[in-house]
Amino acid sequence: MSAPLSVAFMPLVDAAPLVVAHEMGFAREEGLALELVRAPSWSSVRDMLAFGRIEAAHMLSPVPVAMALGIGGVASPISALMVLSVNGTVIGVNARLEALLRAGGHGFGFDDAGAAGAALVRAARGAPLRIGVPFPFSMHAELLYYWLSASGMPAPQTVEIHTVPPPLMADAIAAGEIDAFCVGEPWGSKVVETGAGALLLPGRAIWSAAPEKVLAVRSGWAADEPELTARLMRAVWRACRWLGEGGARTTAAEMLARPAYLNLSPEIIDRALTGRLTVTPHGDSRECRGFVAFHHGAANYPWRSQAAWIAARMAARLGLERAAATERARAVFRTDLYRQHLRDVGAVLPGASDRLEGGIAAGTAAPSQTGRLILRENLFFDGRIFDLGEAI
Repeated sequence: MSAPLSVAFMPLVDAAPLVVAHEMGFAREEGLALELVRAPSWSSVRDMLAFGRIEAAHMLSPVPVAMALGIGGVASPISALMVLSVNGTVIGVNARLEALLRAGGHGFGFDDAGAAGAALVRAARGAPLRIGVPFPFSMHAELLYYWLSASGMPAPQTVEIHTVPPPLMADAIAAGEIDAFCVGEPWGSKVVETGAGALLLPGRAIWSAAPEKVLAVRSGWAADEPELTARLMRAVWRACRWLGEGGARTTAAEMLARPAYLNLSPEIIDRALTGRLTVTPHGDSRECRGFVAFHHGAANYPWRSQAAWIAARMAARLGLERAAATERARAVFRTDLYRQHLRDVGAVLPGASDRLEGGIAAGTAAPSQTGRLILRENLFFDGRIFDLGEAI
C-alpha cells in the first residue's frame, strides 16, 4: 500500500517536478501517494509546512533561509532537500513604462541586464517604482535588489515592494497597482497576453544560476522519517531528470495546464519550457537559452554556498551579523541528505558542498563522487564573485 504524502505547491511552471512525479508514476514506483495541494500564496505554503498540515512543499529558496535567521515571524526548522528549479522568472513593466523605455531607445533585447537596468532607471525619472514580487523572502526580491542597486537605484530603499501572489500579477498591473514586477512563469507571459505590460528581462540575465525553488520539509520530519524522505527525493529527482531530457515538453505543458494545477493554455506554459517567450503585446519574441533548468549541470544539488549568498544579502540589508547568518543558512541546504539518499539512483554527486558563486563559465568540469560533472554557467551580470571565505 502506498504511503500518503501531502505536498503543497504554487501554480507555476517550476512546480513541474512535483506534478510530473505524481502524474508520470515516479512517486507510485517509490510507494508514495502524493496529494498535491494547490496553495493560494507563498505565506500559506510556508505556514502549512511549518505547522504540520503538509509533509513537504514546493518552496521559494530564500524562505528556509529566512526562517533559519528568525526573519518573518515563523522560525520552524526547515530543510531544503534539493533544488527543484534554477531560474524561470521574468521581470516586466506596465504599458506606460514600456512606452517610456521605447522612447528612450531601449530595444527590449532581453539579454543585457546592465542596459535594461540603466534604461529603467532613466525611464523612472527619479520616481519610486512600485514593484510586485510574490513574497518578501524570495529570489525575485533578492535579484531585484541586487540588479537595481547595481544599476543606480538603491533597493529596497528607493522602491516600493508590493507582495502579489503570482496568479494575480497580471491583475495588479492592469489595475495600476504596480509599475513593474518580477514573477515566475507563466504569470509574466499572462501580463503580456492581457496587453497590460511587457517583459524586460529574464531573471537568469541577472544571475545565471539562481536557485529558484527547493523541495522543503520540516527538519524534524526528515530525521524521523528517513525512508519516506529518501523515497520522496528519489521520485522528485527522477521527475527532474525526465523534465531535463527535454523531449517531452509538450506532455509536461499539457499536464501543467490542467485545472488542478495551472489551469492555463498549454501554449503559454510551453513558452517557459522552451525558452521562447513573447515579450510584448505586439508579438515580439525572444529566445532565452536555459530560461529554466530542472536537472542538468547539478541543477538539483543544494549547494550550501547558494544558501550563504542568500543569507549574506539578507544580513547586509537587515543589519544581521554576516558570518553567523551565512553559517546558519548553509546548514539549511542539505547536501548531506542529497548524497545519502540519491547516491544509488545515478545522481551526480559533487565532491564539495560549496562552490564559487558567480565565477563559473559554462561547461566547467568539477570534482564529483559519482559520474562526470559539468557545471552550468554561474555568473552575475556585473561580474561579481561571491567568495564564501570572505562571507564568513
